[in-house]
Amino acid sequence: MGQAQSTAGVQTPDWDGSEAPEIKYEKSAYDLLKTLSFAEDDQGLVYRELTIKSIKRWEEQFLAEPKNLLALAAVSKNDMKQIIQQQNAIIDDAQVFSDQIAFDGAPITNQRSSGRCWIFAATSVLRVYLMKKYKLENFELSQQYLFFWDKLEKANFFLEQIIDTSEEPLDSRVVDELLKIPVNDGGQWDMIVNLVERYGVVPQKLYPDSYNSMNSRGVNVLVTSKLREFALQLRAMSSSGLSLHTIQRAKSKMVNTIYNILVTCFGPPPKPDEPFTWEFRDSLGKFHSYPNVTPITFFKDFIGYKAASHFSLINDPRHDYGKLYTVSRLNNVFGGKPIRYVNVDMATMKAAIVAMIKRDHPVFFGCDVGKFSDSKLGIMDTKLFDYKLAFDTELGLNKAERLLVGESRMTHAMTLNGVHIVDGKPVKWRVQNSWGEGSGEKGWFVMTDEWMDEYCYQAVVGPDFVSQEIRDILKQEPTALPLWDPIGALA
Repeated sequence: MGQAQSTAGVQTPDWDGSEAPEIKYEKSAYDLLKTLSFAEDDQGLVYRELTIKSIKRWEEQFLAEPKNLLALAAVSKNDMKQIIQQQNAIIDDAQVFSDQIAFDGAPITNQRSSGRCWIFAATSVLRVYLMKKYKLENFELSQQYLFFWDKLEKANFFLEQIIDTSEEPLDSRVVDELLKIPVNDGGQWDMIVNLVERYGVVPQKLYPDSYNSMNSRGVNVLVTSKLREFALQLRAMSSSGLSLHTIQRAKSKMVNTIYNILVTCFGPPPKPDEPFTWEFRDSLGKFHSYPNVTPITFFKDFIGYKAASHFSLINDPRHDYGKLYTVSRLNNVFGGKPIRYVNVDMATMKAAIVAMIKRDHPVFFGCDVGKFSDSKLGIMDTKLFDYKLAFDTELGLNKAERLLVGESRMTHAMTLNGVHIVDGKPVKWRVQNSWGEGSGEKGWFVMTDEWMDEYCYQAVVGPDFVSQEIRDILKQEPTALPLWDPIGALA
């Protein structure tokens, strides 16, 4: 198997399907068969195709049940989830927690119509340390600043991958996957590390959101179209036998074009070594002025958060726990920190999160926010909706099975700021979202512990909050998952 340039500029195996890690699936055919019933005709025959006779019988049986008539009348004319919502779950999921960090950071942020949740979650973590240090009541870091550089870096990374896969057929799965979403709004923790280490951060007032960062679809469509056009041009240059130097020169001009598009849409960003003066009044009314601050020094000296030492614990029951994983060709910065995941059971993940919260550290985490949740109420609870009540069937897939068939993946990143512990065990969790104060309880969500087990996939932790055994996993050679694996989803 050939070697390909990895996302971090080091050699990792390209994906050809021959070294896929074993995926666990434990239900036997007999167990599955027991859960099914079979419809037969009058002669006891079962037909592979649908028949009008069978459909008529199904309808007759359905309409003969009074409960089904009630469900039909209610569900067909109303929002399904409003009908099957369970009041007991709403009452139980109150915003009361035994342990929460002493300082949350304010205000509640709003990513608007964009997929920048991972940037909002990360900046919500970072600002807590700055705000405590300088006694600030309200403060935001510029999300657009990291968004701009992420878009530009992703464009460059994508074109590098196109050059590197130029000998692959255009319809190969890896090239097809690269072309699907070259500049996804989403991201991962290690991508945040790449950005803040290279570009630093700035106050939101220095580079506030533009229309296009709050409504990113337009710029994404434009940049994606140009990158696909550039991809075909780079592949044609490669097949024509042009030197790599010539191709790289052409690629640089292409990235320049993308830069011009981004500047037009977002405005020129501060440069990482460009000085600015940070001035503010603290919570006591005292005025402070710090001249000659750069985005890099603002991150390293003023915030002082050791982002690079923090790493992702994931829970993927398809694969072995205690192993290090990466995703082939997934990153934002070419030559940057590789994407790494330490796969652990949920008990290990939750113990690390609880330890961080008890020490006043907010926790970046990734989940599938759309499952069994209500954004208006701000509740994530597996008991929130009773599908059996209306449809006489339940959703029976477990966590591993949902990943296997594409039913679930990481779709959203937020921060954990509190936990409610009863008899030594977590019962529910306090979540800071980035959908504005109109969502949840003034922007705050509640996540039950059962929901976390089923739909939480990632938590970013510091090395001091896990065992040496977990830290040693980071020394392993990572197992590379293919680019299309659900663990490669960008929150």
